[in-house]
Amino acid sequence: MTRKRSSLPTYLLHKPTGQARCRIDGKDIYLGLYGSESSRIRYGQLVAKLAGGMSVDPLADSNRKGPPRSDSEADPGPTVGELCLAFLRYAQGHYVKNGQPTSQLHVVKGTVRPLNELYGLTPAKDFGPLAMKAVRTKMIELGWTRGTINASMGRIRRIFKHAVENELIDSNILQRLQCVAPLLAGRTEAHDNAPRTAVEPADIEAVRLLVSPLVRDLIDVQRLTGARSGELLSLTTGAIDRTGEVWTAELSDHKTAHHGQSRTLHFGPQSQLILTRHLSADPRQPVFPITRHAYCRAITRACEKAGIERWVPHQLRHTAAGVVRDQFGLEHCQSVLGHSKADMTEHYAKAGTAKAQEVALKIG
Repeated sequence: MTRKRSSLPTYLLHKPTGQARCRIDGKDIYLGLYGSESSRIRYGQLVAKLAGGMSVDPLADSNRKGPPRSDSEADPGPTVGELCLAFLRYAQGHYVKNGQPTSQLHVVKGTVRPLNELYGLTPAKDFGPLAMKAVRTKMIELGWTRGTINASMGRIRRIFKHAVENELIDSNILQRLQCVAPLLAGRTEAHDNAPRTAVEPADIEAVRLLVSPLVRDLIDVQRLTGARSGELLSLTTGAIDRTGEVWTAELSDHKTAHHGQSRTLHFGPQSQLILTRHLSADPRQPVFPITRHAYCRAITRACEKAGIERWVPHQLRHTAAGVVRDQFGLEHCQSVLGHSKADMTEHYAKAGTAKAQEVALKIG
């Protein structure tokens, strides 16, 4: 497969002179001493011009020195890299759950990498909309999806907002970045992943035949309850109230706990039979002693062996939503999934179109 040509030049070393260079339209532009702050800043300026659709003159732009700064501009202020570092320190204390870092911290670090690569040494006051578009172009070239890129642009603004909040930069810098519009579907080279849907019963059964008994039971409970995989994997024997006809588990640690929302899992007769096989005498013992990664990997490997389209555990939640929506309605589905808003439930319950198809066959 032909490698896609990058629209952004690469920061390179010109060995004979020790200068940094980048190639634009087949011509080298020299940026100054390789690895120096000034060469990195110059590189970021050129990338921003290209991302903004501006032309670059190799003769005029090569190794050009900027205008002398006035006394009021003697201190350029913090760099973009320093703002990222300050935000990461904040994030390490903010994105924590039960003493452990959440996945959001990993996502923030991923956003910071291309930002720092292009503009880490650039003064934050010089980072404007064109520079932000250049970072976005870099993300497109890395193969990130449109939704991920738009979310990353929001995180970059959050980094600058944190800097404004702590009086590291002026608020007008953030205001300029807010002018960058999000990528629109069908109007960008960034691709969109297909939305996750319910898993076909035949595909679930094909996987069940190839996984361990533990993973098989976990699949069945998730399909029956519509629970998130993380909710079931954090479930302990002592958390399950088995006094009623329907067993319940009130979760203190769940996805929306930081919003003050409650989450209760309900286990009917079929789920109870499965859970009984995994209950322990130790109330603190996890019911399903397996990590989320191992659970997901077991399923995807089984899909490969079975020769079917790959699916992941979270899609079982869509499967459960479709069944509940068809048989009981949206409100019941919303209660089972633990959603506070019905529009999110609709996202999970699109399989409910089966009823509309039945009506169409009879009267339409």
